Amino acid sequence: MISILAQERLLGATLGVLFTGAIVFEIYNSISNIQSQSLQHAPVREPIFVKKSRSEMARSWNKTVDQTFGPLIKSLSSREW
Repeated sequence: MISILAQERLLGATLGVLFTGAIVFEIYNSISNIQSQSLQHAPVREPIFVKKSRSEMARSWNKTVDQTFGPLIKSLSSREW
């Protein structure tokens, strides 16, 4: 039987590959749509990440990181690491 640690690493690697694959596919799809539209002289589709401003993206990223790693940082701080 696979240890718990190995299972967690396998799950993390699998989720990471799936997430990265989805992002790469979306970027590739966006680029191919833009290229095909520019050949037809159609208006260019708005890029994915322009819908939210950079400050909103940064704020949501920081909030997510704080919520995810906050307990870990508090735990390590209490041990005086």
